[in-house]
Amino acid sequence: MTDLSQSTRQFPKVDGAFAAIIVIYVCVALFLPAEFGATLGFTTNAMTSTAPFIIFAVLAVAYLKATGAETLLARAFEGAQTRMIVLAALLGGLSPFCSCEVIPFIAALLAVGAPLGAVMAFWLSSPLMDPAMFAITSGTLGFDFAIAKTVAAVGLGLFGGFVTMALSNNPVFVDPLREKPKVGGCCGVKAPFQGKPVWAFWEDSERKLAFRNTAVENAVFLTKWLLLAYTIEALMIRYIPAEWVAQALGGEGVGTIILAAFIGAPAYLNGYAAVPLVDALMTQGMSIGAALSFMIAGGVSCIPAALAVWALVKPRVFAAYLGLAVTGAIISGMVWQAIA
Repeated sequence: MTDLSQSTRQFPKVDGAFAAIIVIYVCVALFLPAEFGATLGFTTNAMTSTAPFIIFAVLAVAYLKATGAETLLARAFEGAQTRMIVLAALLGGLSPFCSCEVIPFIAALLAVGAPLGAVMAFWLSSPLMDPAMFAITSGTLGFDFAIAKTVAAVGLGLFGGFVTMALSNNPVFVDPLREKPKVGGCCGVKAPFQGKPVWAFWEDSERKLAFRNTAVENAVFLTKWLLLAYTIEALMIRYIPAEWVAQALGGEGVGTIILAAFIGAPAYLNGYAAVPLVDALMTQGMSIGAALSFMIAGGVSCIPAALAVWALVKPRVFAAYLGLAVTGAIISGMVWQAIA
């Protein structure tokens, strides 16, 4: 009798982003052969011009990961709650660690009674900006836009943190944790290095390995998503009429900023891939306020960041997280539109 368990073949797992890139180019070659060379050339030129920023981003994140710099986050959750919220928003908006990378750390803090306001400040700001994101955003959308998004990230963290603190006795925020938190996310859930950071990481074999692994993982991650994004950008510029974008998301009205936030919230899966796509939309007439609103709302609610929050808290707290994100995105877009 045949042993079916032994005869079952194990097929290799196919990466979704790389598969999408292949499918797009195959479709272009079959149905739009005249555009194949232009699309490939656009993507190649864009990747070449972005390469220095990618290299810097990969090395910076790998260094900070290998040194154990995420242990500095613990200092944001000490002392008065107001101080915690300010430090959590700053660290979340400036550190290279997204929400899902520090799930075990956040889970432990919540379990021992860390204020939800401080955790909310970190959760809202951390998916929006880090050294890698700043480099990619600055290289594609300009230094001013990267600074504006950084300020918006920290501002959103402060806004969400203090609102949560003010409403801490509201039924929405009472008893926020799931009974058995579902631990998951985009980055794995490996516990961070313990103790103080070791800046000379090359003297420790485990940290050198962490540097290498983090560099490789981030290089692959950034390359695949930017390749996909630049490919889609080339096709968007070619086939989406600029007047459509300008009509829906152009101009200086508040309505376009609000619409961009509600489109951005469910629209994209990855913040890095969003940068070239927003660049294409701005080229076709999207206002700068709508662009920032789109990126802020989409960054906080994108699947990896949202799953990190959903993993630990009850649905009502998760709904508040999304509501704060969209509200903060609209405010950020309006302020940036007025300033710039």
